[in-house]
Amino acid sequence: MIIMSNREPPNTSLIENFSSGARLSVVSICLDTETRGLLKLFVESTSMVRLRPDLDDYRIEDNDSVADWIGDPPPDICLIDFDKDLHRAAVAAERIHASAPETAIFAVSSHAQPDLIIQAMRSGCNEYLLKPIDREQMLNAVVRVGGRKREKKETYNANVMTFIGAKGGCGVTTLVAQLGALLANECSKQTLAIDLHPNFGDAALHLGLSKSRYHSFELIENADRLDAELLQSLVAHHSSGLDLVPAPEEIDPARHILPGAVARTFDFLRLHYRFVLVDLPPGVDDQNLEFIRYSDEVYLITVAEVSALRNVSRYLDYLTRMEVPRERIRVVVNRHHKRGSITDEQIEKVIRGNIFWKIPNQYFQVVKTINSGDPIAQLSNSEVMRNLKGWAEAISSKSGMENNKTKESRRMLRFFNL
Repeated sequence: MIIMSNREPPNTSLIENFSSGARLSVVSICLDTETRGLLKLFVESTSMVRLRPDLDDYRIEDNDSVADWIGDPPPDICLIDFDKDLHRAAVAAERIHASAPETAIFAVSSHAQPDLIIQAMRSGCNEYLLKPIDREQMLNAVVRVGGRKREKKETYNANVMTFIGAKGGCGVTTLVAQLGALLANECSKQTLAIDLHPNFGDAALHLGLSKSRYHSFELIENADRLDAELLQSLVAHHSSGLDLVPAPEEIDPARHILPGAVARTFDFLRLHYRFVLVDLPPGVDDQNLEFIRYSDEVYLITVAEVSALRNVSRYLDYLTRMEVPRERIRVVVNRHHKRGSITDEQIEKVIRGNIFWKIPNQYFQVVKTINSGDPIAQLSNSEVMRNLKGWAEAISSKSGMENNKTKESRRMLRFFNL
């Protein structure tokens, strides 16, 4: 617990160690008018945070989930006023800490009595800010949160890549299976594929793997219990070296993933794999958005058809509104024709950017890999396999270069202008 006065000078070493990245999201709960105004002035003075709508109720009697209250995905930071109602503020902090452990909670109060500070700490608060808050104390508190997030990410190894189709039939599952097998076999990387289709997922079929007792949603539903032994019981192993957590075999009702489960699951997987490939069904519901937000890279797979390209444009507009950084999103054209009726220039005009990768159209050869259950052997000497090997090598070598960057070079990046 860090106790901060409104006269505390900025901690320049923390600021210098804080690397660039996405802005931290902030929610305030029951702040008084003056403190709310000071918070807004701080947000306007720096580009490191973004303010979500203010909340005017502690909501401790509400039966709604914490996600319905503070938002899903949960914010990076919650500021809770402990002056308005100490008991309700403490209970609210406990609810948030239990349901969204990744969210940093700042208690805000005019009082510095030790017993009040201890109560806030026991409720799950990370910081105790004294009113009136100013830029320096907020700066130090926010930089600490960002620094912890940065250090945590640097500790983990895996590159999480999400693949999603502009529409059904764009070949997403085939590409995940082939690319995953190549990363595992040709690049000798520990690689995991996760089929997150709630119904009719085919990744296991593409890999020729027999029925599994467990599926991808059970992996996420057991996020709090995950250890190496449980993970191995959930994973199916392919001869290429690729591991797979398949989709459910049966058609089940829609499954609701609890807040924080995605982050806890993938934080654990990052410790055990170098690459994690996520096969998402088409669509932009809240569940898909949570996986997309968590991913290091998002591959939007399309074909050169009007309907698919229209959807690509709609995806990009939506993800921009949801503040998913555009540089994370790569558009991949599958079944590409060099002399297709829709040219590359027309495609790039629609997507307002460059095509990241083009995979040649060898449909019948690719179907052989699906029927055989071996995503790479049937295409060993084909143009499409050479193309996919190039993509896998590009991913592997880029990842290697990023791993070799020193922490000192990261410190050269500044998250905001002082």
